[in-house]
Amino acid sequence: MPHKPKAYVLDSWAILSYFDDEPAAERVETNLTHAHEHGIPMFMSVINVAEVWYIVARRRSQSDANTAIRSLRQLGIDFVEAHWELAQEAARFKVKNRMSLADCFAAALAKHKTAMLLTGDPEFKQVEREITIQWLNNK
Repeated sequence: MPHKPKAYVLDSWAILSYFDDEPAAERVETNLTHAHEHGIPMFMSVINVAEVWYIVARRRSQSDANTAIRSLRQLGIDFVEAHWELAQEAARFKVKNRMSLADCFAAALAKHKTAMLLTGDPEFKQVEREITIQWLNNK
């Protein structure tokens, strides 16, 4: 790791890659380990947590989705509520970019926390001048 980030924000792309043991899973795990070893906080917007839940529920079951969310908590990821300041920043990203609202919340949280966003979702290329991104790859 080149430098110690202030915090990490994980979007659903990173978490689903990790849960599905895709090629990026190893890098996600490395970052999770790094965060634990160096006391770096990890965050997810509840909007992105909901996105993980519904995707796992659709692919597998609601029971598996509940287990996935418990796993996120056990990993030490703090869920951040969608308070107005965060929602307004997400809305600003949405006005300027062609991104899903959930992705806008991840970007807004990264900006709000001055955190490094972990993702491989190409939608975030639109905002890489405004937030710090660690690009993951599933190839």
